[in-house]
Amino acid sequence: MLRIYDDSVVMVREVYDVARIVERSDGDLARQMRRASSSVALNLSEGCYSRKGNRLARWQDAMGSANETRSALQLAAAVGFIQPSNTLLDLLDKIVATLWKLTR
Repeated sequence: MLRIYDDSVVMVREVYDVARIVERSDGDLARQMRRASSSVALNLSEGCYSRKGNRLARWQDAMGSANETRSALQLAAAVGFIQPSNTLLDLLDKIVATLWKLTR
């Protein structure tokens, strides 16, 4: 299993906490945040046990979902629902950077 898998689980837990706050104002955005963040961990895990072509596809999906999660957090912050956590955004950056290296 990739070392960033544990980071992705931490990220999902933190995003779910934030989504509870966002849900009070925008249920659709909160659901999308939860789906995108969960997709990161699930695709990371699936990719680890896939053959080369499928592995890269799953890791690219995980990278896309991590970027989607980051965008959802930024949107929630832009409209005033939350104050983004730099720690959470840094964790997403780490996940994306690692996946970028693995898929090139």
